[in-house]
Amino acid sequence: MTSNFGRFTTVAPMSLVTKGERTILTLALLTILFPTSSAAQTGGGHMLYGDFKVDESKVTGPKPLSFDLILYTSVGRVVARQTVVNNSRYRFMDVSNGDYEIVVEVESNELARIHVLLNELFKTDIRQDIELEWRENFIGKNGNKSGAAAADFYERTSTNKKRFAEAEKAMDEKNYAQAMVFLRQILSEDEKDYQSWSELGTVYLMQKNLGEAESAYLRATEANPAFFLSFFNLGRLRMVEKKFETAVEPLSQAVKIKPESPEANYLLGEAYLQIKKGSKAVVYLYEALKLDPTGMAEAHLRLAALYNGAGMKGKAAAEYEEFLKKKPDYPDRKKLEQYIEQNKKP
Repeated sequence: MTSNFGRFTTVAPMSLVTKGERTILTLALLTILFPTSSAAQTGGGHMLYGDFKVDESKVTGPKPLSFDLILYTSVGRVVARQTVVNNSRYRFMDVSNGDYEIVVEVESNELARIHVLLNELFKTDIRQDIELEWRENFIGKNGNKSGAAAADFYERTSTNKKRFAEAEKAMDEKNYAQAMVFLRQILSEDEKDYQSWSELGTVYLMQKNLGEAESAYLRATEANPAFFLSFFNLGRLRMVEKKFETAVEPLSQAVKIKPESPEANYLLGEAYLQIKKGSKAVVYLYEALKLDPTGMAEAHLRLAALYNGAGMKGKAAAEYEEFLKKKPDYPDRKKLEQYIEQNKKP
């Protein structure tokens, strides 16, 4: 089963706002999106690609001629970069399993950021379409006009910098045992290195050792209570393990750190739904839809299930109808259309 997690932040005077994203993952986490990966084969790295489209219809002034797409690891190391124009396609070749962010820049200003987690068993092509809207005269939070740093860097000793680079290299080569050695060496000298704890969690995750992955992500949250990714990963992992009650706390903290994250809001809503706190689930599921109407379309299905269970079939039908507008190729479309026909309010 596959799932979707995408992320962006707007921080420049002219901003891009996501209208829809698709990220294909292998780590099971509910049914958020449907896969668009091609047939897989063993060996090598993946191709991460997608259409890049920018709606410029609302802009009367100058428009950018090109955009820079930069693929970062979760701790800020540049993996690849390329320049694209509007209505074109980007491709990152030979991408290994791991935690990444695609950053969209114009003239060195960060405009958008998409979180991508790859955990495929075989070599495959993974599609991440980026559809954006260009808006004039936008100023980010706190009046930020200069763009944001590529990642939240942690200051290390020269020795640990080398170890961290070696750990990243080992992870790229899927040598997780070696990566673990370097990360453990770092953490034996500096237990406050939250990024190393987070990377260690990802190493365990790639090895399917969910218990140790959870412990490492937890240590990352303790080392830095403001590091979004560690709380998000911890909450997401607990959802995979069906620890819904204990997933609420880290996901709540993730939403507190980044309230603009549609994925964090979705998962928190799902966690509340699973522990039968529907009134709270509704708040976060609707917030996810508000932040990313297309990318979080499956929130309509969760809301419909909630309303149907509560006997509010008219509302459930309305949610199914909204979902089909965004996902017209849904495999069970006929079943949903039959439900809508039977329960839609006149």
